[in-house]
Amino acid sequence: MCGILGKINFNGTIDKDRFKAMRDTMPYRGPDSNGLWFDDEEKIGLAHLRLSILDPTPAGHQPRVEAAHNCVISYNGEVYNYLEIRAELETKGYTFETGADTEVVLKAYLEYGVDCLKHFNGMFAIAIWDGNKKELFLARDRLGIKPVYYFQSDEEFIFASETKAILKGLDKKPALNVQLIDSYMSFGYIPGENTLHQGIKRLMPGHYGIFKDGSFSIKQYWDLSFANNSDDKGFDYYVDGSKKLLDSAIDLRLRSDVPLGIFLSGGIDSSAVVGLLADRVTEPLKTFSIGYDFGKGFDETPYAQIIADKFNTDHHEIKITPAQFKEFIPEYISLMDEPVTEAAAISLFFVAKLAKEKVTVALSGEGSDEIFAGYDLYQYMNVLDKYRAVVGQTGSNFFAGVSNKVLGKSHKISKYLTMATLPIEQRYKGMSTYPDHEKEALYKPEFKAEIEQDSQVSSRDYTKSLFEKTKKADALSKMLYFDTKTWLVDDLLIKADRMSMAASLELRVPFLDYRLVEFAATIPSKHKIKKGEGKYPLKKMMEGILPNDIIYRKKMGFPTPLKLMFQNELRDYAENLLLSAETKLHQFFKKSRIEQLIQEHNNDKFDHHKTLWQLVVLEEWLRKNTD
Repeated sequence: MCGILGKINFNGTIDKDRFKAMRDTMPYRGPDSNGLWFDDEEKIGLAHLRLSILDPTPAGHQPRVEAAHNCVISYNGEVYNYLEIRAELETKGYTFETGADTEVVLKAYLEYGVDCLKHFNGMFAIAIWDGNKKELFLARDRLGIKPVYYFQSDEEFIFASETKAILKGLDKKPALNVQLIDSYMSFGYIPGENTLHQGIKRLMPGHYGIFKDGSFSIKQYWDLSFANNSDDKGFDYYVDGSKKLLDSAIDLRLRSDVPLGIFLSGGIDSSAVVGLLADRVTEPLKTFSIGYDFGKGFDETPYAQIIADKFNTDHHEIKITPAQFKEFIPEYISLMDEPVTEAAAISLFFVAKLAKEKVTVALSGEGSDEIFAGYDLYQYMNVLDKYRAVVGQTGSNFFAGVSNKVLGKSHKISKYLTMATLPIEQRYKGMSTYPDHEKEALYKPEFKAEIEQDSQVSSRDYTKSLFEKTKKADALSKMLYFDTKTWLVDDLLIKADRMSMAASLELRVPFLDYRLVEFAATIPSKHKIKKGEGKYPLKKMMEGILPNDIIYRKKMGFPTPLKLMFQNELRDYAENLLLSAETKLHQFFKKSRIEQLIQEHNNDKFDHHKTLWQLVVLEEWLRKNTD
């Protein structure tokens, strides 16, 4: 688990001091060692920051040069099945000098070329300079667990694990992609390849790129398909298959030359990892939990303790206060790199910091909800689809109109009936969607006009294309595909990468083993949500292993007391940040509306904590990232 950086100059050699400074913007990604490699003749540089996990000896140092083949690699992540790949390569005559997976990745590239990606099971961002072909190979894992950003101008091509490293190498901060402020306000993050910085893009999950002769060509090597989930092989088949693959995924993720632990929330996902892992180890598992010192409604640690007691783990927990939360906000903005409205990320940082005192690798339950349909919203949307099928378009319009008049547009029933007037492709915008009427009440007329221009960079085409790819799938499968490509990668996995790396901790996510993800996509939707229970295959799988009180309790998921904090500890901070003469949001949003949101929230008239947190994150990001 590391940080990578690379640069190709089109004219002149690389400024090595500046390149080193770019690398050193993210020291937490590699506290164990770092390295630089340059080829002045080719005007290229690679850099690396190392968190040692496999073969922590100097032999695993990067960038790694394979002089005999004129190739150099800078690589972030883990290819868990590296031992199997290594054995296969040895039958082809390859020899190995190290015990690290880095050498296996590079030699797999030498043997298979870009098809090496099909052999890898893991999380990775790979950069290989092929001196023979005079080209750079840049790749990202299938689900997007590890990040890669890139920037190209008339003078240079830069890539890095984080945007801050790229920004350090530019003479001035890029202009804003103003249209994407609307995307951020719609989702709470920005889906797709573009970022708020003009010119800085993400290499998308399941894609690789070749940079050669001044151009960067990108290809997709993996995608998720729900096409065959109509072929029902029976519920037990899917439970058994999921269990075998999850067991295998956990086994692979135990490969480590450093201490390993588990983030334990007390929910079914992390508890399942503990339950399935407990019999595989001789020493007690190390588990780590966090709660807010703000009452039991924001504290899952009693449930985590139940699992810790059942499996006799070496359990550690921490409570954080609203004051600690507030104090960490500026650091959160800096570490996240991008504006992401994910308050639970702050909890994750503190539990990662706690875990780092004992271990270097941790496993978590991330991804289970997206593959097994664990969110309540999926059930609500399915009900609306069935309702639409019964009453039709005319009936949907009629009942929504009546409800809006009788109950008002803001009433929960009215909102759902209004949603039902639209097909799933227009109605569903992901797990973290903000209502259009709320964001548009904020927009200044001139900002609204600007974002509607066709020439602006937008996420709309990308999100629309996701539904195009699942035209033949049922409603639940459409939602799962959409969230896997948006919410999972651009919110949850960014959070997981940034906050674990900030603590110099490697985080592994067994539910996102691509084999399990692919298999889960074949499970018919009727088996995923059953008897009002989401994640039904996982729940049945864990019966007899976990207590039923854990399996069937209501999901909390790192709850954050933002509603109360904006009325107390964050009240003055939010007012000073969002209503001052220096507030950058006033370029785009009406100050009077922001003031109204704050007052209504403080007076308990409406709960605006989601919007207020969204505005706080964006304002702090703009102050840090724009001139």
